[in-house]
Amino acid sequence: MFNEPALLVIAHGSRDPRHAATVHALVERVRATRPGLRVETGFLDFNLPSVRGVLESLAAEGVRDVVALPLLLTRAFHAKADIPAVLREAPPALRIRQAEVLGPSPLLLSALERRLYEAGLRPADRSSTGVVLASAGSTDPEAIAVIADIAREWRHTGWCAVRPAFASASLPRTEDAVRELRALGCARVAVAPYVIAPGRLPDRIARGAAGADDLAGVLGPAPEVARLLLRRYDEASLPARIAVGA
Repeated sequence: MFNEPALLVIAHGSRDPRHAATVHALVERVRATRPGLRVETGFLDFNLPSVRGVLESLAAEGVRDVVALPLLLTRAFHAKADIPAVLREAPPALRIRQAEVLGPSPLLLSALERRLYEAGLRPADRSSTGVVLASAGSTDPEAIAVIADIAREWRHTGWCAVRPAFASASLPRTEDAVRELRALGCARVAVAPYVIAPGRLPDRIARGAAGADDLAGVLGPAPEVARLLLRRYDEASLPARIAVGA
């Protein structure tokens, strides 16, 4: 009988207690969406349990297959270097597959719109509203290009305009994008944080949104995000299922 691989959600971690609380709320929604799936959470830094500690516990319990899923929206340094390095130090009894990062995905656009509507926007406001797609930022050119592509794609769904912005490492900043949308003549300006959980950089986004009309909440435990985690899990675990069933 096939045993599904355990799902290990790997979060960055933060000194801000809101970060871990939000990650745990998202993981609980994943568990509720798929009862019976073993889902664990590990943090790269600041919070416990650590990724290494969770992997050691799973191996000690006799688990053999694990899908390690980076709780990241873009494929930047953490996905390319930090997480693979930690996984290479896992107990040798474990067979680990690293899933793809969450973004880009139409489900994330749906989650962004959910948060905008929760902040007070209505579907009828789309054509007169400019949106700032505000991400944490990165020095990785691939990650920056992905954010720009998402903004262009989102613009074609009916918004007055969509502009990318970054809380660190890259430009423009959120406040600059807000001013640009005002100058374009958008009747309303909204800021949509393209981040999973609260923390220092999301707080910087919020400060930059002071001149906007609406500030959406972080993606957090949105149902679309939970479904996307399971989709990435299924994509990564399929080869293991085929191998066991062969």
